Amino acid sequence: MNTKLLLILLGGTLLFSPAPLRQTSIPTTAPIYTSDGQLRFPENYRDWIYLTSGFDMSYNPAMNMDHHMFDNVFVNPDAYRSFLQTGTWPDKTMLVLEVRGAQSKGSINKAGNYQGITLMGLEVHVKDEARFPGKWAFFGFGDNKTATMTPQTAECYSCHANHAAVDTTFVQFYPTLLPIATAKGTLSPSYVKEIAPPTGTKDAPGGTSSPQP
Repeated sequence: MNTKLLLILLGGTLLFSPAPLRQTSIPTTAPIYTSDGQLRFPENYRDWIYLTSGFDMSYNPAMNMDHHMFDNVFVNPDAYRSFLQTGTWPDKTMLVLEVRGAQSKGSINKAGNYQGITLMGLEVHVKDEARFPGKWAFFGFGDNKTATMTPQTAECYSCHANHAAVDTTFVQFYPTLLPIATAKGTLSPSYVKEIAPPTGTKDAPGGTSSPQP
């Protein structure tokens, strides 16, 4: 084999060799805090696992909004994979709620709504058992890259504790995860009680379509 051909073949071997010349680091998805206890916003959250979207959702019956909005929920991949196996969230879970304004007029759209490019809000729900009483905490972000914990006296804590399907999170609104939690028996007692049909109805165990005397 002549020398020129040998060099070409060796060059091709080096060029297409699967062995990397240097390793690239994989960014962590665990919560990161500043020295004064603020949470750093996970800016790569849109690379995480998408769970669900809501439209004009509100848990307050008295709320009247003068606009429409979407909310999107993402979770860090490690927590998602753990949930698939266990039906509940591991320590260091991070859920990001992204709120965007709804648009109705644009391009070829003639009916319904789509998500606008403007962010209306960002919130992170973090599970850090060693750091927070009750294991979970909320952080609301504006334009800042860090945020202080929402005080535990805020209504969101009691709402999640009383109505969440799994581990103080609203898995009942995550259509791909609710069946998993149901199958693995990890639904919270308060949620199971909340969705149970009234005693004496047709769907209640041992019940009928009308109250018994």
